Amino acid sequence: MNFAFISLGCSKNLVDSENLTGILVNRKGFQLTNDIEEADMVLINTCGFIGDAKKESIETILEVAEYKQQNLKKL
Repeated sequence: MNFAFISLGCSKNLVDSENLTGILVNRKGFQLTNDIEEADMVLINTCGFIGDAKKESIETILEVAEYKQQNLKKL
């Protein structure tokens, strides 16, 4: 299964995203892609600590959800 990862927020979020990516790839056999068109699932690691980050997170989630809904494929 292919997955894409979008990491928003602080550098700690990026480290958390990299750790989770390593687990999914090395232990679970998933394949990372940078193209959400190829992704069977999209993981979004967000931060809502400040208002701008919360707004960016919500916008990104809604954009990805809309895109994936329009381009739905069965697993």
